[in-house]
Amino acid sequence: MARPRKFDETSVLDAALDAFWRRGYEATSTRDLSDRTGIGPSSLYNTFGDKRQLYLRALRKYRETGTTEQVALLRRPGPAKERLRALMVAAIDLDLGGTDGPVGCFAINAAMETASSDPDVRAEVRRQFAEVEQALRETVARGQRDGEIDPTRDAAVLARQVLSTYYGLRVLGRVEADRDTLLAVVDSTLEGL
Repeated sequence: MARPRKFDETSVLDAALDAFWRRGYEATSTRDLSDRTGIGPSSLYNTFGDKRQLYLRALRKYRETGTTEQVALLRRPGPAKERLRALMVAAIDLDLGGTDGPVGCFAINAAMETASSDPDVRAEVRRQFAEVEQALRETVARGQRDGEIDPTRDAAVLARQVLSTYYGLRVLGRVEADRDTLLAVVDSTLEGL
C-alpha cells in the first residue's frame, strides 16, 4: 500500500500564492494549482478547503510577507521622506525588475478582481491597506515632528495621499516601463508634503 506523500504547507501556500498572483483568481484552475503545488486536487482541497479558501490563505500569506516588509521599511530609522521614497522606489524597482515573477501588488490585484464580490477578500485587502496606511501615518507624523513635513496639514490625509500614490505606482508599473516617469511621480508627491 502506497503511503501518502507528505508536503510542506508553507511551500504549497507559496506556490498557490504565486499561481493566483500571476493569473488571478478566476483564471487559476484547480489543475493549475495542482501542477504548481505538486499535490493532487483532492489532497489540496482536503488540506486547504476549496479554491476560495486557498485564495484567502494565499492573500493572508501575502500580508504576512509583502505587507509586513512594506511596514518594516517605513518603520526603519532615518528621515521620513527618505523612508517614504524608499517604499515607492522599491515598488518601482520590483515591478520594473524584469524578473519572470509576478508583478504589481497581489492585494491590489485581489481588490480589482474579487473584492467587490467577496466580502472576505474585501476585508482581507482592507486589513492590508490599513496596515500600510497606519505605518504611513506614523512616518508622516514623525516627519512633521522633525520639521521635514508640513506640520499644519493633517497626517492622516497626507498618509492617504502617499498611499494612493504608492498603490497607483503599483498599477502604473505594470504598463509604464520608463523608470524616470515613475520616479517623477514619487518626487512630486514628496515635494507636496
